[in-house]
Amino acid sequence: MVDANGANNVQEAVLWAKRYREEFGVSYFEEPVSSDDLAGLRYVRDHAPPGLAVAAGEYGWNLPYFQRMLDAGAVHILQADVTRCGGITNLLRVDGLCQARCLPFSAHCAPGISAHACCAMETVVHIEYFFDHYRIESMLFEGTLDPAQGLLTPDRSRPGLGLELKREEARRYQIPLGL
Repeated sequence: MVDANGANNVQEAVLWAKRYREEFGVSYFEEPVSSDDLAGLRYVRDHAPPGLAVAAGEYGWNLPYFQRMLDAGAVHILQADVTRCGGITNLLRVDGLCQARCLPFSAHCAPGISAHACCAMETVVHIEYFFDHYRIESMLFEGTLDPAQGLLTPDRSRPGLGLELKREEARRYQIPLGL
């Protein structure tokens, strides 16, 4: 998997897509061009080599954003971030958009929340897992999830999202009001 964070122009992205697939066996190319460039994403998607999926959508914050991306045929795999898209309810609605188009879904980060929400989704294929996000979550919360054999499995013995704020630890980072 490769994430370009929208750094390429369309021509560069197509060249990288071919090189990533042929030389390194990459099967997932996230944001080869800016997510705002729906025509560019569509072009890269249409010209990507077989076996390489183009993904984007992590910056979406409302359903019309995702609908526009889907209407443009911009991606093979739609992404959303539960902390940006309007929470779990909207994440489930994004799953509905993917269901309607038989399109796979990839959750962007926030593993402690995404793993739980994704259990209710039909189209999810994976959750993006950044160790730095996990590290921050585990500093501030009890009940964070460790991957085991490539999977995040929610702890069903814990209520809600399974997370509990470590209040004393969080106070270390508290900013006094009135500054």
